[in-house]
Amino acid sequence: MSKVEPQTDEIPSQDIREEYEQLTEDVRRYRYAYYNEDSPLVSDAEFDRLYRRLEEIEALNPELVANDSPTQEVGGEVSAAFAPVEHLQRMYSLEDVFSLEELQVWISRATASVEKQGRLDELKWLSEVKIDGLAVNLLYRNGELVRAATRGDGHTGEDITHNALTIKEIPRTLEGSDHPAEVEIRGEVFIPSKAFLALNEQMVEAGKAPFANPRNAAAGSLRQKDPALTAQRPLSMFVHGIGAREGLKAASQSETYELLREWGLPTSPYFKVLDSYDEVLKFIEHFGDHRHDLLHEIDGIVIKVDDFGLQRALGHTSRVPRWAVAYKYPPEEVHTKLLDIQVNVGRTGRVTPYGVMEPVKVAGSTVEMATLHNQDVVKAKGVLIGDTVVLRKAGDVIPEIVGPVVALRDGSEREFVMPAACPSCGTPLAPAKEGDVDIRCPNARSCPSQLRERVFHLAGRGAFDIEALGWEAAMALTAGPGPDPATVGGHPAPEGPGVLTNEARIFELAEDAGDATLRDSLAEVKVWREKRSKGAGTGEWELVPYFWSKPTAKTPSKPSANTQKLFREVEKAKSQPLWRVLVALSIRHVGPTASRALATAFGSMDAIRAASEEQLADVDGVGPIIAAALKEWFAVDWHREIVDSWAKAGVRMADEVDESKPRTLEGLTVVVTGSLEHYSRDEAKEAIITRGGKASGSVSKKTDYVVAGENAGSKLDKAEQLGLKILDEEGFVRLLETGEA
Repeated sequence: MSKVEPQTDEIPSQDIREEYEQLTEDVRRYRYAYYNEDSPLVSDAEFDRLYRRLEEIEALNPELVANDSPTQEVGGEVSAAFAPVEHLQRMYSLEDVFSLEELQVWISRATASVEKQGRLDELKWLSEVKIDGLAVNLLYRNGELVRAATRGDGHTGEDITHNALTIKEIPRTLEGSDHPAEVEIRGEVFIPSKAFLALNEQMVEAGKAPFANPRNAAAGSLRQKDPALTAQRPLSMFVHGIGAREGLKAASQSETYELLREWGLPTSPYFKVLDSYDEVLKFIEHFGDHRHDLLHEIDGIVIKVDDFGLQRALGHTSRVPRWAVAYKYPPEEVHTKLLDIQVNVGRTGRVTPYGVMEPVKVAGSTVEMATLHNQDVVKAKGVLIGDTVVLRKAGDVIPEIVGPVVALRDGSEREFVMPAACPSCGTPLAPAKEGDVDIRCPNARSCPSQLRERVFHLAGRGAFDIEALGWEAAMALTAGPGPDPATVGGHPAPEGPGVLTNEARIFELAEDAGDATLRDSLAEVKVWREKRSKGAGTGEWELVPYFWSKPTAKTPSKPSANTQKLFREVEKAKSQPLWRVLVALSIRHVGPTASRALATAFGSMDAIRAASEEQLADVDGVGPIIAAALKEWFAVDWHREIVDSWAKAGVRMADEVDESKPRTLEGLTVVVTGSLEHYSRDEAKEAIITRGGKASGSVSKKTDYVVAGENAGSKLDKAEQLGLKILDEEGFVRLLETGEA
């Protein structure tokens, strides 16, 4: 929607009136579905956008605002299925802000109000995570729970006492003594993230529609008419505030939390009292980085003035308190249409379903595909092709389809059926062994999809690190310009194998390779490209060279600058250390950690090939599963041909022992977290391993040292909790040089 411009006359235009009426209707309908039917029709981000637009129009056209405007209401309506109850003290909503700039304005305004009262030295900010759950009000009289109710419209809620009593964290009788004669305790009921996944699987197995998200699962569970059904749901609760408080002795929010804990009530571990705005920003940043490490879902941070006296002085508007605000993180969940479910064949033959969706922007990027892992996950999530789905993307994490929005189904949706044959080569699909969940294409040698994925993998940063050999280049090398057997712009992709029929020949692309046959054959590789005019697509497509330049009347076709870079990068890859060569072979289960351990223990490819399964399994970080996978891989003749071909091309197959580096870390386990100034993550691991140490990726009681760089996260937190030795980069350098001494 376009931004509202201030009206030049006193009467809002007809367009503004119509937009306002439609917005009012939409916001009411979406709010009712969210609060009363526990079935959201739009994502939180879309609802927030519509609501803010409504507020904007009302601010510029106050004559449109009616008493029943959605902006003048709190929460939802009270369901007729439950008895209505009046709260002793109103349950307010919180003002939402969506940027740090808006938060700074809010903080500045509240600070100025406190300063006018001459009480600035008393101002502290209690900051806590905003639980994405259902607000509940618990009424205790003389320490006994007499009622539990939902927020409802803020004044009147729904009596859910019998259901709330099934939540084990909610005590019937408060512990300790000196309880107020009457006190309302507010909090959020939620379902822990891991328990939510298990619950949805149970729902689908029982033939029922899955929940869209944990918040609605919690709300739906509390609104069951039979408390026995509620008791079967994995509900939890954290309390975070109070309403009516007759006789309460605490003078601040934080003191109240201490008191609530003493009474046996569940309080959140995720809060802190802070002195400044800068500290609040660090708190927001920390939980923004770790929001998915918590017990439950969060969608922001709540910042409250801690002192009750200051809270009373700041007061309330008609809808929100002036002493609290909710900072909302950028949306990580949106709704979009699931157009299809297709499958991808990976480098080890594993067949993985993935969703193809209407493109949608989430977490800062446009997403149109998301993994669905395997056929059991598709079934467990309960998604159908044609569904509107909840899509989540957290930062750089792979996009995930959370589940369907069942309320929007119209009957045209259909189930996904896993293919019986490989979509790339037609080979019948089957599990690798009995009991495996995943199904695989057994045609490892000649399946075009598997070859493409292996070539892309061997060029990756964790393997040979070949720049200029990305996903599209791997496709062009192995099987043409598009996913087999897709069409591009209405034109069929070139059929048949590409110029690279197996990865054994990859080093024939090297700049100094004596035989230039493979390099010259790249001139014939063409891909479909849309013709463009003045920077825009024309809708017309043409076949153009991929690796060579397009010929003109004056200049013949020749290797492009990027292709020449590819030749140089393949040449450089020959000198990569042994562990990277092992990773590049795409041996199942053999990743960077195991490869480093093997390279350190045996020193050469020949020694690894000659080792027994028992000798391989004895290596720290390898074990019997990886050892078996190695022996199985080297037992295949065409696998050995790849290694032999690479060796013949000059690829390094043994590591030189650097006698200049003393074994200062013999027997020590070191974890590196965060960014170091003078070491990349791989270089730091290399430095540890070459000095005899173990470079671990996880922190435990067995960890000897944790090296913490910039933006160290949860690993540093865990190290501090365990009381481990923590080093900065300077300390790390000293450890490498002298060991524990």
